[in-house]
Amino acid sequence: MGRFQHIAYVGLGSNLADPAAQVVQALAALDALPQTRLLKKSSLYRSAPVGYLNQPDFINAVAQVETELAPRALLDALLALELECGRTREFLNAPRTLDLDVLMYDDLLHHEHGLTVPHPQMHLRAFVLLPLLEIAPDCIIPGVGAAADAMAGCAGQQLERLEHAAK
Repeated sequence: MGRFQHIAYVGLGSNLADPAAQVVQALAALDALPQTRLLKKSSLYRSAPVGYLNQPDFINAVAQVETELAPRALLDALLALELECGRTREFLNAPRTLDLDVLMYDDLLHHEHGLTVPHPQMHLRAFVLLPLLEIAPDCIIPGVGAAADAMAGCAGQQLERLEHAAK
């Protein structure tokens, strides 16, 4: 069995309890997941909330990992990390200490209860696409196309790259 045979991209976000620190800590935690290694991490970006607007801005980043974990096992590991960081789910799009999403997994197109890869809204969100393009400029989103082309459709979404990058 080969080591780290899959490439996955993980979206990270937080808007509670020192969000920048939450995201930086989560990036380090990704590297400590079983059978997983952090390859690249984007800068941190500040974005306005989506959906439920009456909450603080988010800090977002994207990470590229190499993993032996299957997509569901990777998601389960991410959900466990969220819980360790105090994530609660009061309502859809509620404020959160940490939000981790499997954005892409190899070139897989996959849907099962609770897991769709690629993430179904990723191509509509500048706070995912801009950090993704920072670490993978030629990225192709399976079933969608070039991430750079998707970013052109998000031109109206405001995003601020923070000075204190995650690197």
